[in-house]
Amino acid sequence: MDIKHYVFNKAIEAKAGAKSLARASSSQKDRTLIKMAEALKNRTKELIAENRKDIEYAEKKGLSKALIDRLTLNEKRVNEMARGLVEVAQLPDPVGEVTKMWQRPNGMTVGKMRVPIGVIGIIYEARPNVTADATSLCLKAGNAVILRGGSEAINSNRAIVGILRDAMKAEGIHEGAITFIDIPDREAVMEMLKLEGIIDLIIPRGGEGLIRAVTENSRIPVLKHYKGVCHVFVDRDADLKMAEEICLNAKVQRPGTCNAMETMLVDEAVSGAFLPGMLKRFKDAGVELRGCSKTVSIYPGIKEVKDEDFHNEYLDLVLNVRVVKDMDSAMEHISKYGSAHSDAIITMNYAKAMRFLREVDSSAVLVNASTRLNDGYQFGLGAEIGISTDKIHARGPMGLEELTCTKFIVLGSGQVRE
Repeated sequence: MDIKHYVFNKAIEAKAGAKSLARASSSQKDRTLIKMAEALKNRTKELIAENRKDIEYAEKKGLSKALIDRLTLNEKRVNEMARGLVEVAQLPDPVGEVTKMWQRPNGMTVGKMRVPIGVIGIIYEARPNVTADATSLCLKAGNAVILRGGSEAINSNRAIVGILRDAMKAEGIHEGAITFIDIPDREAVMEMLKLEGIIDLIIPRGGEGLIRAVTENSRIPVLKHYKGVCHVFVDRDADLKMAEEICLNAKVQRPGTCNAMETMLVDEAVSGAFLPGMLKRFKDAGVELRGCSKTVSIYPGIKEVKDEDFHNEYLDLVLNVRVVKDMDSAMEHISKYGSAHSDAIITMNYAKAMRFLREVDSSAVLVNASTRLNDGYQFGLGAEIGISTDKIHARGPMGLEELTCTKFIVLGSGQVRE
């Protein structure tokens, strides 16, 4: 069978799975998620063995340490995937929720009800935990999911999907509700993007190149973020000890993620007091620093930052540092170079904090907190399916509610239009 027909048949299978899920009760979906979690933990050794094949392949290809870290599964991360499934099971089911109702003069009642989107295609790169996260959220929200992971994680993803499908079938849900495209060929993605009317939504997760390619070729609506160029601004009214801890966390805790800080902006009024100690801590943590001329004069021996560097999503231990005149200058920088993902201010000045929240146009704006916290789990949404920087339908971490849409419902007693 050629790729076109293979992908089409997978999508038709997912459509059947979506119909099955639409009939599933909340308790049935929750039992399924719990069984999936137990199955992942029980087959941890099998998952790690399959993941090892992917790691060896990635090392041969010369992928960066940060990307290999995103790819790696160990017992802790398998347990985290399982815990994510359990937590989604414990969340309220959004499907069928009536969000608003009002009565019209003719006596009929009009309302809005949450319903599944239908079939969601997830196109993602080297993070096998996305397979479990996406499945759990789509299933709980009543959507069938078509998963197409990157070639780097194909063995890991195939194993995870097999385990999840087994648990789902045991609960009587059509196996098409979790569908996996296990052909690494790029043509499989292009065929997915043509299936308007079968697939209802595409969510790409990965680098900017992948997301732009999906957006430019899709006939299906796409929820996206192109990249995470995230900033932390250290204001002159900041608690500098707090600022050090937040900035270190934002860059170093897990640099290969989209919500890691890529540029640190520092108010010149505190640059002399803040930068020497902060930059030493970054150097000790293995961070490559690129600074503006003022930064270099305060902390000699680091690279000069170039204008084009401010557009970079490094996803690695590399950091731009810029001294700015004040908060207005910081916000101008974020507006020019940012990607509307995650931006933070460190300040004890309430008025400045509130103004930063209002005026910085990003999916999450934080005060005195690390950009790494822009995450569905951290926000209490359960496992997330991604972070959207779009402004239509969903913005920020996408949890259960963001994976539903609404329809109007009308309760009448014989009303007709005059």
